Amino acid sequence: MRIDLHTHSTASDGTDTPAELVRNAAAAGLDVVALTDHDTVGGHAEARAALPGGLTLVTGAELSCRIDGVSLHMLAYLFDPEEPELARERELVRDDRVPRAQGMVAKLRDLGVPVTWEQVARIAGDGAVGRPHIATALVDLGLVPTVSDAFTSEWLANDGRAYVEKHELDPFDAIRLVKAAGGVTVFAHPLAVKRGSCVPESVIAELAAAGLDGIEVDHMDHDAPTRARLRGMAADLGLLTTGSSDYHGSRKTCRLGEYTTDPEIYGEIVRRATGAFPVPGTGG
Repeated sequence: MRIDLHTHSTASDGTDTPAELVRNAAAAGLDVVALTDHDTVGGHAEARAALPGGLTLVTGAELSCRIDGVSLHMLAYLFDPEEPELARERELVRDDRVPRAQGMVAKLRDLGVPVTWEQVARIAGDGAVGRPHIATALVDLGLVPTVSDAFTSEWLANDGRAYVEKHELDPFDAIRLVKAAGGVTVFAHPLAVKRGSCVPESVIAELAAAGLDGIEVDHMDHDAPTRARLRGMAADLGLLTTGSSDYHGSRKTCRLGEYTTDPEIYGEIVRRATGAFPVPGTGG
């Protein structure tokens, strides 16, 4: 089985619609794909309706979190999307995305960049606006060659000149809320240092003690020594280890199925979840 547990659609900051994403996942030879848009479950219904036969959909989201001034992302799988407390927190994060993005546009303009809010809003479309949309505008203006190159201290990284904070969950609260909604939590790309500051290993240990289920190890932003370090940490802490593409369509260079999760790990994630179940494709 080929299992990719971290992808994005136009419901947040990917370029594939949810329907296109599941069709492309099947074409890429995947057996299981998780749709984990940022702080939203808005793409799940479309993905479910278009799910090809032979492909299983895992519903999820990537939750924006912050601790001690450091941003981190928490992948949440197979939770009940109607659970009110978690739904309310997702809404708070989404509501803060527009003023936050507008603030980053204002900072860029103060730096002499001729970007406009209208340009960023057009790129975002109906998706949850975020930094990748602003990064795309910087690419369109010829200021950086790729979206990834905009995530530096010069521009949009967590310590960048145009960075603006947004409402984010405390990761301990995120774990509690996802578990209360019957879901499973995996810390996304925990040591992706190129994105900015990362939480120390001591915090990962505290999160594990609080009920964190796993950490994402095989990811494009982790080099081989980092992956080995994370595997050792996971073994010490009793955490599951996943691998994923973090696919964003044409917005990033990663390909569907570029990194995958071991079928036994996937089975354990499904076993732990009580809020929702994987959706088998019926050729929709």
